[in-house]
This record gives sequence, structure tokens and C-alpha cells, in this order.
Amino acid sequence: MTSKKKKIGNGLFLAAVFILTIYSVFHGEDLHAVLKAIVRVNPWYLLPAVSGVIIFIWGESIIIHYMLGTLNIMTKKRTCFQYSCIGFFFSCITPSASGGQPMQIYYMRKNKIPIPVATIVLMIVTITYKSVLVFIGLFVAFFQRGFVHKYLEGILPVFYLGVILNVFCCIAMSVLVLCPSLAKFIMMKGLVILERVRIFRKKEERTRKLEESMNHYTVTSDYLKGHGKVIVHVLLLTFLQRFALFFVTWFVYRAFGLHGASIYDVVMLQAVVSVSVDMLPLPGGMGISENLFLIIFKTVFVGSLLLPGMVLSRGIAFYVQLLFSACMTAAAHFTIGRKALDIGV
Repeated sequence: MTSKKKKIGNGLFLAAVFILTIYSVFHGEDLHAVLKAIVRVNPWYLLPAVSGVIIFIWGESIIIHYMLGTLNIMTKKRTCFQYSCIGFFFSCITPSASGGQPMQIYYMRKNKIPIPVATIVLMIVTITYKSVLVFIGLFVAFFQRGFVHKYLEGILPVFYLGVILNVFCCIAMSVLVLCPSLAKFIMMKGLVILERVRIFRKKEERTRKLEESMNHYTVTSDYLKGHGKVIVHVLLLTFLQRFALFFVTWFVYRAFGLHGASIYDVVMLQAVVSVSVDMLPLPGGMGISENLFLIIFKTVFVGSLLLPGMVLSRGIAFYVQLLFSACMTAAAHFTIGRKALDIGV
């Protein structure tokens, strides 16, 4: 019952955020003019834009496949692509992208991948994912003062908050990966507390299973700490993956036949939006992403093309991603776990 109520609550929250986003963006605007401008774009530029979304999702699946392979867990690339789609779908519809990894772990467990292994692999994926944002944020803040002054004056508080939150998140998760004994202490202590407040009944079997899981977590963590090249490779792949999505806005910009801004400015501005909203408690950054775009891109998508540019860029980068990953998640629900995998760690 609690799970059902939570799902209903999340659904209502998502719907409310979506409605408020539509209202805040389109209130008082000429929707016919917006649609007319979008219809006139060069469709050939939209093909690489949509491809960028697919590459973005596919990139994470390659990282998951690669990391599981280093742990001697053999999986199909197609299955890892499904894991990736599941993660992005639930991240898009839950606040702070909190639902993505738990659902990925659930489906990975259906394929007999141990939960501690899945957890630490996905934690490293998240750390490198956010590390790219931290690098971009710090680079812009400290070395691109002209860029900041030209484009970001109107959103600096949100931008700096995004950088700080991502830095703290990376540090916290890195500590849990690099200090498995601390992670084990937190989990075991947490179980004791839950038993004391009678959320869980005290069971020796549960304690034993959790301890075994955390020992497995420690083995996996020690292995990864001894293989620094794996992390470096994952970080490089993550850079390529993230920028594939940032380039969507550049292709949309060119689809409107615009030329004034450089490719660097357009791509980095989109990266700044991602840095700013990534840790905010809104599903897919809805509402804040659209409004930040309208503020910082006003000198890029000139005049009446600003709103159509936002609609098309955001529509491809987020809503195409949401719909595509939703379809793949539905398919994964009926296919993942049907055949057990051979596991050897």
C-alpha cells in the first residue's frame, strides 16, 4: 500500500511540475508563431541531434558493460543498453534522478548480478558522470570569466549552487567507494537503528546476509581501487557521453539557420544548464532547465527564435530521451531476467 501511494504521489508531483513548466514557459506567448518557426527548421540538422540522445544513452551502457567485464561478469551489450534506458527513464521522472539507480539494480539483480557489485559499479558511473559536471563547472567559474560575464550574470547563484552540490555529491560517493569499511559500518549501523525503532524485526539471517553483501562490496571496491586504468577509461567515455547530449543544442541552433555564436559557446552554455540543475529536486530538471535556457541563450537564439529554440532543444534532449527510454524500459520489463547469466567475480 505504501509503495502504491508513493507511486501515485510521484505521478501527481511529476504532472504538477510538468503543468507548471508549460504554464511558466508559454504563458502570454504566441504558440502559433512558435510552431511556425519550428516547422521551418532544416530537418537534416535534427537527425544528428536525435542521434546525440541515443549516443548519450548508449554511452552509459558501454560503460556498464565495460565495468562488469572487468569484474568477470559477462553480459550482452543489448542487455546493458536496457539497463541504461531503465536508469534514464526513472531518473527523468523522479526528483533529483533518485529513482534511476535503484531500478537499474533491481533489473540487474534479476539477471543474477550481485547487488553489491551492481551498486558499486553504478556508484562509479554516477561519480564519473557528476565529475564531468564538476570539471566543467570549475573550469567555467575559474578560467572563463569573460564567458561568465557575457552569458551567466543572470543565473550565477543557481550555477554556483549546482557546482557546490555536485562537488559535495562526488566527494561523498567517492568516500563510500574508496572506504568500504565506512560504507559497511553505515549499513550495519543503519540496520541496527531500523530494528531498534521496530521498522524491521530483528533477524539474525538478515544481519548475516547484509554482512555478506558488504563483504562482497569490499572485495569489489578493493579490486577497482587496484585498477586505476578502469576509472580513467570510464571517465574518458563519460566525457564523450555527456558532450554528445550537449551538442544537441548546437545542431538545433544550426537547424534554425543561425550562425553568430561559436560552437564552443553554444555547447558550453548547454553544459552550464546541466551543471546548474543536475542536483536540484525536480524530475529531469523540469521547469528550471527551460527557464535557465531562456535566460542564458537570449543572445544566441536571437529575437523570436529563443522560445522555439528552447522548445526544440529541450524537446529532443529531454522528452525524446524520456519517450525512447520509456519504450525500451517497457520492453526490458518483459525480457530481462528470463534467462540467467553466467556470473563469475
